[in-house]
Amino acid sequence: MADSNITKRALAAALKEVMEQKPFAKINVSDICERCDMSRKSFYYHFRDKYDLLNWIFDMDFFRIAEGMETSQPWTVMTTLCDYFYDNRDFYRRALRVTGQNSFLEHYREMLAPILRGVLENVLDDSEYMEFHIAFYQDALTGALERWLSAPDCVSSEEFVRRVASCFHSVARIAELEQASESSL
Repeated sequence: MADSNITKRALAAALKEVMEQKPFAKINVSDICERCDMSRKSFYYHFRDKYDLLNWIFDMDFFRIAEGMETSQPWTVMTTLCDYFYDNRDFYRRALRVTGQNSFLEHYREMLAPILRGVLENVLDDSEYMEFHIAFYQDALTGALERWLSAPDCVSSEEFVRRVASCFHSVARIAELEQASESSL
């Protein structure tokens, strides 16, 4: 297992280096393997394709970051994750340019689903629209992340999370006002 992780990390580092010089669409497995002096066979033993490797990089970092964090505190998790994105924004700006099936953005969107489900199950009275809510927030959060990291004058992670939290709190306040209005009728 340790050797497997060493190989995967070497391939990940190679992909990051190659992405600094070439757009992802123009990178092939041979480019990655040449960079870290490995065979294509080694690459395909560990990954299906370059998209799988790109998503593995995020997964390993995300799980390392999230390990031991209390998921009942979604703003803490989001702040920590956004700190990571901000610190690695050059790489993720390039990763966000990858489009289509298996893209990083699509992978990130899918990763959000169980997290959002856990949060929403604790706050939604009516689960009839659970899947709609999850998809809505997936779209909102992935769109906001893409816009934030792609901006040339990308605000700090703290400011970004503050803005996202403001949006969520505004929606909650509107719902409270609506509920109070209905109660007074």
